[in-house]
Amino acid sequence: MDILIRYATEIFHLFFPERCPACGKALPESVSFLCPSCQWEIPLTEYCFEHDNPVARKFWGMIPIEEASSMFFFSSHGLYRNLIHRFKYRGQWNICKRMGIWFGKELRKSGLYNTVDVVIPVPLHPRRLFHRGYNQSEYLAQGIAESLGKQTETHCLIRKRYNRSQTKTHNRKDRWENVVGIFAVRHPEKLEGKHILLVDDVLTTGSTLTVCAETLLKHVTSCRISIATLAVSSYELSRVEQKNSLM
Repeated sequence: MDILIRYATEIFHLFFPERCPACGKALPESVSFLCPSCQWEIPLTEYCFEHDNPVARKFWGMIPIEEASSMFFFSSHGLYRNLIHRFKYRGQWNICKRMGIWFGKELRKSGLYNTVDVVIPVPLHPRRLFHRGYNQSEYLAQGIAESLGKQTETHCLIRKRYNRSQTKTHNRKDRWENVVGIFAVRHPEKLEGKHILLVDDVLTTGSTLTVCAETLLKHVTSCRISIATLAVSSYELSRVEQKNSLM
């Protein structure tokens, strides 16, 4: 039976080969995720190995954080925009889980995230979760937590009010106003004294993550916050660096 299943799988892949989620090319037989070329060319930030890095500096003066990093850079016209769209809008949540495992290994290797107690994804509103069918940040958090040997927590931080998607809000001021007061904390006692790793898929203005962290710190005063995102906007980081250079 096992031999028949293996043969059937090989025949299926012969006609419908698995494709790289970044470039879309058929994967070599021995590869099961990103093609070798995309693995080599992915624009990794390696910020997780630096305490003081551009992602961390993005939150200066807004919220107190322990550590902050993003796995790779992306731009609106870059190759990895396709990968993000696949897991965010096309149902391919498994991409986020596998990228999370990869990212989590890098976080563990850096040693800066060893004191993390629990991994919390930025939550979706139940209405959006119903339409999409899944929360990509939750799968990312699961992958990271698996590599760090930690637990995920998805019930303490909730999105209590439905808001329009940040991707449809292009003005910076509107993005911040769009997320004010939309999160809440349940069972804060479960997070007392914990070092929380707050996880989201993409970092642009940082408004959503900032409001999430503010909400957690307001209701769980003894917790500590670190931040990890899969991708970070190259454009937004350049704005932060220009701003800091003028200070």
